[in-house]
Amino acid sequence: MTDETTQTLLKFTGHRHLPSRLLLSTLTGRPIRISQIRPNNVSRQGLQPHEVSFIRLLDSITNGSKIEFGMSGSTLVYRPGLITGSAEGLGASGGVLRHELGRGCEGRGVSWWIIPLCILSSFSKGHMNVIFHGEGCVTGAHPVSGDLSVDSVRTAILPLYKQFGIERDIELRVLKRSCAPSGGKSAGGEVQIVFNHQVRLPKTLHLLNPGRVKRIRGVAYAIGVGGSNNARSIESARGVLNKFVPDTYIFSDVSGAPFIQTPNDKNNPSGKKKGAVGFGLSLVAESSTGCLYSADVASPPEGGTTPEDVGRQCAYQLLEVIQQGGCVSRSAAETVFCLMAMGSEDVGRIAMGRDVIASENTIQLGRDLREFGGAGWGFRDKGEGSEEVVVSVVGRGVGNVGRKAV
Repeated sequence: MTDETTQTLLKFTGHRHLPSRLLLSTLTGRPIRISQIRPNNVSRQGLQPHEVSFIRLLDSITNGSKIEFGMSGSTLVYRPGLITGSAEGLGASGGVLRHELGRGCEGRGVSWWIIPLCILSSFSKGHMNVIFHGEGCVTGAHPVSGDLSVDSVRTAILPLYKQFGIERDIELRVLKRSCAPSGGKSAGGEVQIVFNHQVRLPKTLHLLNPGRVKRIRGVAYAIGVGGSNNARSIESARGVLNKFVPDTYIFSDVSGAPFIQTPNDKNNPSGKKKGAVGFGLSLVAESSTGCLYSADVASPPEGGTTPEDVGRQCAYQLLEVIQQGGCVSRSAAETVFCLMAMGSEDVGRIAMGRDVIASENTIQLGRDLREFGGAGWGFRDKGEGSEEVVVSVVGRGVGNVGRKAV
């Protein structure tokens, strides 16, 4: 392997797609330099708290990473190390890494950290066991940023790893539920991701038949509000979906508002305060060939939305995702393409909807993969009259340098 000091820095600009570029850098071992990160934004110049938190997470699960920031925070140089996992030698923690999402991170859902972490966990030298917690930990769907809820990650993203031969000892636990807070409040959620199945190389994927949707499952959650909100949103969603798929079951989860420790607050002698309250709905449709489509809607932080509106909106959103076609939805495209590109040196094929391929994130991911040494994607129409495109991806054979055998 070439020494990192002799490797040329790959150069990128702007804050957009920063997590995926850091992810690809860590997987391939290529150092990168990202400049012009919000250079003209006077109030929010440079890296934001949630981006710094993601970089801290990468530093915690790798060994030998070197990170350099510019004076204004608008320039980042990242030299990745070996992905070691959550470090068995953390003393009393027993190999569990506690990653705090502080104030300033509430603008993103915790899935923004979990989805890239799961991709890295597949190529880790050791097991991964991370707990996300803190005032900025939002477990529900984020109405502003559009991030998925942890329920959709658990039921629509993690099952995809089975297609690549990664399926054992993977679990996502919701310890404390939380919603996106309004101004001045905190979230206070807590989520644990256990990813203990590492492979040398992911299997080559061939997924061309989306099948027909045979069942729909979901989770309605109410946090710090009455459980009747769940019943109303479930009834509203079923009123739309039962016309298409009679096999629809939505689980109801009611929990109290999380308490957040505030030991240094003189105005709060008890040392605790309540987190944000709200409700939401996560739906996942499964096809006869195992393809998954998800939708997520949560009440906005400022309120003013009824449970019936949340249920109907989530149901219509799910139908729209299914209508886009293909074997993978837009929210899972990054996971699937990264695993295909890092796998064995063979050609994998997957059928995708045109709208999914045409999304900005998917197109930029393909361009970035080429920058990191991957092959270009091949495209062809699935067939006459079909609205789907078959995407061919050649694996790089990068795999897991820390794991010697499958």
